[in-house]
Amino acid sequence: MTQKPAVSLAAVPGRRKATLELAQEIERRGFTGIYCPSFADGLSLCLALAFHTREIRFGTAIANIYTRHVNDYAQTASFIHEVSGGRFVFGVGVSHGPAHQALGLQVGKPLADMRRFVEGLRTASRAGDLPPIVLATLRRRMVALAGEIAAGIVWANGARSHMAASLANLPPEKPASGGDDFFVGNLIPTCISDDKAAAAAVMRRVLTGYAMLPNYRNYWIEAGYEEEMTAIRQAAQAGEQDRIPSLMSDRWLADVTLFGSAAEVREGVEAWYAADVKTPMLVPSSTEGGQMRAYQELLAAFE
Repeated sequence: MTQKPAVSLAAVPGRRKATLELAQEIERRGFTGIYCPSFADGLSLCLALAFHTREIRFGTAIANIYTRHVNDYAQTASFIHEVSGGRFVFGVGVSHGPAHQALGLQVGKPLADMRRFVEGLRTASRAGDLPPIVLATLRRRMVALAGEIAAGIVWANGARSHMAASLANLPPEKPASGGDDFFVGNLIPTCISDDKAAAAAVMRRVLTGYAMLPNYRNYWIEAGYEEEMTAIRQAAQAGEQDRIPSLMSDRWLADVTLFGSAAEVREGVEAWYAADVKTPMLVPSSTEGGQMRAYQELLAAFE
């Protein structure tokens, strides 16, 4: 393998210092980047990474545009961009309906809200220079919007077989495979184990919550998995959540996750690079333990 992937990293309460030490180890091992999800305050973790790492690129993947005022986001993003020496990538997204409801948020149309948010970032007073802005995307219209107003795109649980069709929605002047100027990333659920069946079962559990979200199902239908998503929708509507993992086909699971032996996972990363995803971001889980165990397995696989 000529290039290691990036990793997803969250700092949960009680393990924040250990997470920063892990980030330093990830940097020492030569991984491509560290990207922080919105839960457990990914933006605060990015601020800490600016001071606890030296060279590795890092960013949010993603920050929810509705949970802070755009001016506040602009100030923080600009600060991290400056003190990190330009290593920070500000990934933002509209999140999902259940998250909005849980937080009591009133939101508008995703495309219009995202366009307004990015404009607000760029016109905020006294913010300073901004980092590259990367849009979380699933379907084609958000990809096209990112090509118009942003410096990149990032999926979570994207389908590798559908990447070419998705990336075709970028304007010709921003080819996905050309240079480093336009960021193309994907968060990939990953489980490394010689017990491939056990690793697949972990991946099915991890993806159950996503499969219950209508916007994800619509994306995977677009990617060619209508039969699976229709069955999952019917099970969810019937209150039969326990059935959902059994409705995930092997073909679909192999298209959106990485699982199996270390060699198989490394080969899968190469396949993601070949699909023009410049920054594959592995989100590790383990068959044998929690987050820290999963990262130990990940580091060992890419020694």
